[in-house]
Amino acid sequence: MSPIRLKINESEDFTDIEIIINCPAADESLAPVIHQINQMMFSIHGKKDGVVYPLVPDRLLYIESVNDTVFLYTDEDVYESDKKLYEFEEQLRDTRFMRISKNFIVNMSKIESVKALMNGRFEAYISNGEKVIVNRHYVKSFRKHFLG
Repeated sequence: MSPIRLKINESEDFTDIEIIINCPAADESLAPVIHQINQMMFSIHGKKDGVVYPLVPDRLLYIESVNDTVFLYTDEDVYESDKKLYEFEEQLRDTRFMRISKNFIVNMSKIESVKALMNGRFEAYISNGEKVIVNRHYVKSFRKHFLG
């Protein structure tokens, strides 16, 4: 793959942001870039103190379901959602988010390190210092995504 050059054209004449990728062929080498751009182009809505906020998925650390309530965690805050965890899993398909347990979806780009546990599970450390457990059922796909 040849090097990627980034070119930004700024002008007050532009009313919208447009991303154009010029390439000989849109092959697998572009897939991570395209996924990252797609992830940034939509928002997820979360509620805090009765107010609904748009949340950029890339800022989310993880999404957790506790007693039929879904919580969205960022570095700064925790939000609630009326959606179910499986709905987030579908919405975030082909992004850096991955289901790691029955109640947990994590933003893989926020994982700083991973430790294998004796029982076939993994312990993942998130950028905010929290640790989460990757259950055995999800270990194979987690290993593939995290370790390559």
